[in-house]
Amino acid sequence: MALTIQDREREGITILDLKGRLTAGEEAGILRERLRGEAAAGRINIILNLAEVDYIDSTGLGTLVICFTSLQKAGGALKLLNLNRRNVELLVLTKLSTVFEIFNDEQDAVNSFFPGRKIQRFDILSFLQSQRAQE
Repeated sequence: MALTIQDREREGITILDLKGRLTAGEEAGILRERLRGEAAAGRINIILNLAEVDYIDSTGLGTLVICFTSLQKAGGALKLLNLNRRNVELLVLTKLSTVFEIFNDEQDAVNSFFPGRKIQRFDILSFLQSQRAQE
């Protein structure tokens, strides 16, 4: 399934809703080019909504890191929203959960761009425990 990206804005923050798989080949290239275009247009604070992304491979992870670094160098930030269990476990396993800010709530993700606003940080341990309890 090819990766599709829909964009929207909330309080001046660009939110990209991804759907499909983030894998080697065309999919990783689509995301990289899209984020390059967003940065070129001055939109450097971005949230990736990954609710509809069912699979991320090593190239997809590398693409996320490259995009994170590029936006950071431009003075912006890349934050992740609504990861499924497998993708959270992947970030924990690769220790990238210490690099990316991860959120379960869109408003918390938006608020994280504004100093002084209250945010609820993503708790990986609680998330994984709740997922195991559902099995």
